[in-house]
Amino acid sequence: MSALAGCALGPDYQRPELPLPPAWRAPLVDAADVANTAWWEAIGDEDLNALIKTALDANKDLQLATLRVEEFDARLQVSRAGEYPQVGYGASGKRQRFTEERPSIPQSAELTQNVFEMSLNVGWELDLWGRVRRSNEAARADLLATEEARRAVMLTVVTNVATSYVELIGLDQQLALTRQSLKNREDSLALIDTKYKGGSGTRLSVAQARAAVDELAVAIPDIERQIALLENALSALLGRNPGPIQRRTIDALVLPPVPQGVPSDVLARRPDVLAAEQSLIAANARIGVAKTQYLPSISLTSVLGLASDELKWLLERTARTGEIGAGLVGTLFSAGRIEGDVRQTEAVHKQMVVTYQKAVQTALREVEDALVFRAKANEQLAATGRLVESMKEVESLSRMRYEGGYSGYLEVLDAERELYSAQLQQAQGHRDTYLALISIYKAMGGGWMVEQDKLRANAAVAVAPVDVREPGAIHEEIQK
Repeated sequence: MSALAGCALGPDYQRPELPLPPAWRAPLVDAADVANTAWWEAIGDEDLNALIKTALDANKDLQLATLRVEEFDARLQVSRAGEYPQVGYGASGKRQRFTEERPSIPQSAELTQNVFEMSLNVGWELDLWGRVRRSNEAARADLLATEEARRAVMLTVVTNVATSYVELIGLDQQLALTRQSLKNREDSLALIDTKYKGGSGTRLSVAQARAAVDELAVAIPDIERQIALLENALSALLGRNPGPIQRRTIDALVLPPVPQGVPSDVLARRPDVLAAEQSLIAANARIGVAKTQYLPSISLTSVLGLASDELKWLLERTARTGEIGAGLVGTLFSAGRIEGDVRQTEAVHKQMVVTYQKAVQTALREVEDALVFRAKANEQLAATGRLVESMKEVESLSRMRYEGGYSGYLEVLDAERELYSAQLQQAQGHRDTYLALISIYKAMGGGWMVEQDKLRANAAVAVAPVDVREPGAIHEEIQK
């Protein structure tokens, strides 16, 4: 019997072989081992830290993912119960009158009788073929996949908050540049208008200067609209109603270090890859569950109870009843139903293999894209810095030529426009250096999500020390 109890139908799980490159195509420069830390704290912005903490506590998508983990934890508990005998009880009492017209009833018998019963029943399915064990394996994998899916939501929420915050203060910088340029053009318009009224300017120059002012005046409301929409989107990430977002300037931020790692790290760091693998494990286990339908199931049952016609004798020793037995149930003909069920689980398993392979390839591509984004953002920022300095000189020289009477105001206006465009590119490049690093942290995943779960679990226990289990604690318990 022990030998039979140790077998389980279906294939044992083996991770698919994946051809992984030994290193990233885009080299990691000045990389640090920070993938498992709260990387956003290295940016040095307390407002951002507060926003991310709020999002981790109140984001609605994350709350739904957490509740889904609780659901699958309960499903695993239900599945595990099948390993143990099921004990029940029953009690009944009835009063019955028999007909006098049935010849099977002796004439001396009482036609009205009482029946009182109490029973304790035990049932247990012998898991000879591993159906229960494979079901538990699938339920456990489903739970872990759901937990990793929750961490994938956590990763997305944190990076989206950080990305939206950087984009928001980038728009603030763009708005400040536009307002400063507008002020400069208004000053120029006032000076040119004064010259025109004094007889040393032209009406064309005044019209050109006024058009330049209106050009920027039109741009400002659009930037303000983008800021308001982004504030509302960020408020939704924080789980609260639309409203203003407290923030600093982009100059107050510090570039965090680049997380180091190799391509094989995505198999252990990326929650979406881990979730895909757990779904594959569950699909693999369900093949064994389906195959057990070919074999009979054996169950043991027993009933112990008390029965009496009179309630006062129900607890007497002579009222005891009992039975014990075994049952065997199997299928002789199913018209292909079992075969179809097995083929279905095998097809789902093949789909999960492809899904897992695709998840790994997607992770590798996203890391490569993020590394290229960072490298090119740095190059672009350096180039736009040089461009801004050049355009400042061009604008200064063109203004001197205009004031000396060697050119019209249109030359000055063109130089101002090109300088403003270069300054916007520089601001966007500064923003992109932060967005690139955030995208690297998102693409590489990391163990910081586990640490955040521990911190939040400890905080929850401190507030309510009675049976508080965060999803991360559930994950660790299952792993044991």
